[in-house]
Amino acid sequence: MNPLDDFLRLSADTARFSYGAPRAFSFGDGGRLLWFLRSGGPTDPYDDLRVLDTATGVETRLADARALLPDGPGELPRAERWLRERIRLVAAGIGSYALAGDGRRAVFTLYGRLYAVTADKDAAPEELPTAGAAFDPRPNADGSRTAYVSEDALYVTPGGRVSPDDGARWGVAEFAAAEELGRARGHWWSPDGDALLVARVVEDALQRRWFADPERPERPAEDFAYPEAGGPNAEVQLRVLGADGRPGARLDWDAAAFPYVSDASWETGGGAGGEILLTVQDRLQRTAVLLSADPVTGRTVELSRTTHPQWVDPLVPGTPARLSDGRMLTAVDTPGGVARALALDGVPLTGDEVQVRAVLGEHEGRLLIEAGLRDPAEQQVLLLDTGTGSLTALADGPGVHTALASAGALLVTSADADGFRRTLRTADGRELAVADLAEPLPYRVEPRFERVTELGIPTALVLPRGHVPGRRLPVLLDTYGGPGYQDVCAEPRRWQARQWWADQGFAVVTVDNRGTPYVSPAFTHAMYRGFSRVTMEDQVAALRALGERHPDLDLGRVGVRGWSYGGYLAAMGVLRRPDVFHAAAAGAAPTDFRHYDTAYTERYLGLPQEEPEVYERDCLIGDAPALTRPLLLVHGLADDNVHPSHTLRLSRALTDAGRPHRLLALPGVTHMATGGVREKVMALELDFFREALGLA
Repeated sequence: MNPLDDFLRLSADTARFSYGAPRAFSFGDGGRLLWFLRSGGPTDPYDDLRVLDTATGVETRLADARALLPDGPGELPRAERWLRERIRLVAAGIGSYALAGDGRRAVFTLYGRLYAVTADKDAAPEELPTAGAAFDPRPNADGSRTAYVSEDALYVTPGGRVSPDDGARWGVAEFAAAEELGRARGHWWSPDGDALLVARVVEDALQRRWFADPERPERPAEDFAYPEAGGPNAEVQLRVLGADGRPGARLDWDAAAFPYVSDASWETGGGAGGEILLTVQDRLQRTAVLLSADPVTGRTVELSRTTHPQWVDPLVPGTPARLSDGRMLTAVDTPGGVARALALDGVPLTGDEVQVRAVLGEHEGRLLIEAGLRDPAEQQVLLLDTGTGSLTALADGPGVHTALASAGALLVTSADADGFRRTLRTADGRELAVADLAEPLPYRVEPRFERVTELGIPTALVLPRGHVPGRRLPVLLDTYGGPGYQDVCAEPRRWQARQWWADQGFAVVTVDNRGTPYVSPAFTHAMYRGFSRVTMEDQVAALRALGERHPDLDLGRVGVRGWSYGGYLAAMGVLRRPDVFHAAAAGAAPTDFRHYDTAYTERYLGLPQEEPEVYERDCLIGDAPALTRPLLLVHGLADDNVHPSHTLRLSRALTDAGRPHRLLALPGVTHMATGGVREKVMALELDFFREALGLA
């Protein structure tokens, strides 16, 4: 076995160079305060709550996670543990916080205990009384009350239980919403702070997924409700409840036709009680409807409708939204699916020249957006004039740029081969830096980004440092390939491990096949009803095109590795294209999408009852007898996203067919595989590929 070398140890100790980096930024107090979370250094996993006073430039740690936990962290409440998996949160300590309306007071939970803190320099966090382990706290506008969830019931402090005791889950996002639809919360305050919009979730019809810890057989198994493709979904209602528990209206829409609530908010305007906005979708997500709801009667009015014959892409963050002048901003596709665009009151505002990725709000009288202008591997920050449609670049150099704005203050984060830079520009024109205590990236990696084949498939190539042209290199395809995630991206952290692989003697190739985002809607929708076909066609075509351009790539020795959908791709490579792929390490692979979740799977593949041949074609279990290449299967036994049964079923089929393979089961490891697990697996994979590909 290859022990962990210096890079792998450093990567594990720093959570892939993320500890110590500031995150979760929010402006408060009219842009004067910048709130964020950050740990104390590159190997410190405990995030603390901090604030930067832009008037003085002074940063203050308002809540020290370790000081608040003198006896150690204990266990996370189950609901918070699940949510951290859903949003892929690695850091320990304070996972999130929420600001009151003036942005001077925040609330947060720490391992079930609820705290409030003000932005005053000498203020100490105040622990608030709760009915039990608290989760997802939200203050009302003036900060006088805080709503939180405990044991699937909604409470207010000061006060008490708000939700009825009727066996439902109240105030939380169901699995499908949190994992696949981008909605991780389940309760929202009214603008006056006297009532709440609350999700009521009933999961009685769902099957249960069970997880037992084989290292601790004396412990009972844990279970949760899982919406499997073709089966029932959670029943979701939205109710208005008084902060004192008085019952209010139930929002009225056709939930049978539109069962998914992908977004909700309670805005000012629209009458004395404000306006509730919600976005609902049909089960196959071909239609998304924006509704305005009366909080008194619960009656809804349709404001806009977006349809697509295949599926409506997940909503552009920041849309739909009502602008300050009352106009409605929505996301649309331009004709032919060339670009993701914006529309005002249904009239297109942007065209084919820009791929809109997010709307960040209004800044200096214009819309602040994140978008792609040139290479899909890059992202720019732009100002969009809603009157003329003209674009002004705020950050458009090579790399990936993001932003946050409030009351004239602007925070821009830029990431490129040289690392991360954060610049805070105050409303009066000053520039301040936000301290980043993360470990400096050990490698300066400049992947060779290329678009190949007549489809313009994005690819990246990383070669060993000091590579001598003319030296033939075995190829390692290290990629994801699934919908919803862009792998070929100029964000520097993701290339560190790939440079390590390259320095072990590989030419590392990454390919974003059709179905992945940000090239164009048409590029993304090409995966409709065709996971396996489109993935394999594009990966093989791109690999061969790169081989023609770069003769040092030895396509007679190709390994493939990946995790989640990337694990599916890797296993499929050696099962279906052994002429191209000579060894595979498949981690956490969904081997049969009939056993994956509803909202993701049905969006792309339809209902298994109606499209059985699609599901059969994309299932890998029946391919087991065809295995002729070395295959390493890896799966965490606590994975609640891709259940370990996916890998175990494939292993069973391989065993029944007499096909040798390797199986690495990881007790206690979830889908995120944190705590240095990924690095330990990489060391094992290196030995596997060296043996399988005949490397010295």
